[in-house]
Amino acid sequence: MIRAEAASLAYLDQGRKVYACQEIDLGVQENEFLGILGPSGSGKSSLLYLLSGLKIPTSGDVLYNGASLTKMPEEERSRLRIGEFGFVFQQPYLLGYLTSLENVLVSKPGESRVDEAMELLDRLGLGHKTHRHPHELSGGERQRVCVARALLGFPKVVFADEPTAALDHSNGLSVVKLLNGMRANGSLVMVTHDPSMLEEADRIVRLADGRLLHSN
Repeated sequence: MIRAEAASLAYLDQGRKVYACQEIDLGVQENEFLGILGPSGSGKSSLLYLLSGLKIPTSGDVLYNGASLTKMPEEERSRLRIGEFGFVFQQPYLLGYLTSLENVLVSKPGESRVDEAMELLDRLGLGHKTHRHPHELSGGERQRVCVARALLGFPKVVFADEPTAALDHSNGLSVVKLLNGMRANGSLVMVTHDPSMLEEADRIVRLADGRLLHSN
């Protein structure tokens, strides 16, 4: 489904080349929960950005269903992300002037998915708060709105970048269980520094200093 082939991401720091990820070979299979585990600065978020096409490798390649994301025009990558991927980030990025329902619907512009969005919010325990604005929700509730937004349209892959870091342990586990339980036949790729959040993962890979260590 997704395949990183010797993918590296480098940048210049005062004229010195620094690798966020270095020669990563990794596949994401259909309908799997893949956990990417590592300490802060290990390159796990950079790897997620490579796998999702948010960043392009400086060397190597990333393939999605056989098509090179590296060679794909940015407009096509953008359509791919909107049409087939969902995203949840560490902070619950919501538009303050929109309601919970409206924040979910922005992930699929131009599409009529109100009933689906309402159902997602209801399943996430927010059916009675669809017209609340972000400032009227708790941190855990805001992140659940982000989960609903990521799941709208039944994405092929949901990418979650430290989605529990801003939550307490109980709320964090709840968010992961909801993501995993509601992704239908899609894959879930989640990065975290907390191994307890990956208890339901089908496979875990570990990163250190931008390099893949091993998987299980």
